Amino acid sequence: MITVMTGAGISTESGIPDYRGPAGLWRTDPDYSKLVTLHYYLDDPDIRRRSWRFRLDSPAWTAQPNPAHLALVELERAGLLSWLITQNVDGLHQRAGSDPGRVLELHGNMFGIVCTACAGRTTLAEARERILAGEADPACLACGGVLKTTTVMFGENLDDSTIRRAVEASAACEVFVAVGTSLQVQPAASLAGIAAESGARLVIVNDSPTPYDALADEVIRDPIGTALPALVRRLTAL
Repeated sequence: MITVMTGAGISTESGIPDYRGPAGLWRTDPDYSKLVTLHYYLDDPDIRRRSWRFRLDSPAWTAQPNPAHLALVELERAGLLSWLITQNVDGLHQRAGSDPGRVLELHGNMFGIVCTACAGRTTLAEARERILAGEADPACLACGGVLKTTTVMFGENLDDSTIRRAVEASAACEVFVAVGTSLQVQPAASLAGIAAESGARLVIVNDSPTPYDALADEVIRDPIGTALPALVRRLTAL
């Protein structure tokens, strides 16, 4: 069986910028990291207002799955995909038709909202309506606490259950495919190493080198929108 892990690179062809690439958010907006760092977000109302505005302007609202997302749906329908691990928060895998029960969102999902005080939950769509109505920094309606999206910010721990299942999926698979991820952010990046050490065939599809290339059985540098469908065709033909 096959486990796939995706990073921001799989969604760039859907119009969602990555983080570390030549046109990535870290390069175009050096201050961006503060908008997704928990202590800045909690301590600074101005950071929160900018962070909300960033989310409202996100291309993820209208982005559509591209051929790479759709190829993974085909892999699943062929009965070969055991788990789809993603570092992305854009929900495009589910929108493409991937079974939500097989998708492990390591960094959460941007379309949910949680209160940092009472843990009450709502949706980004509801928060969006409040912001458009004039609330630049909407507070929890139940307790007045600070609201944030259900993404894992810098300074937060990954969900224990999700990372445990991701480790198990990586250790148990026969083939591990890392797609559009720099494999630099831990602990997500270590999943590729866990798979290789457990005897899986490691395939890396990324436009630039990663720290795990030397462990890989195959490294593919072609554009993801064409490379992944081609790889899926090969895997399903075996």
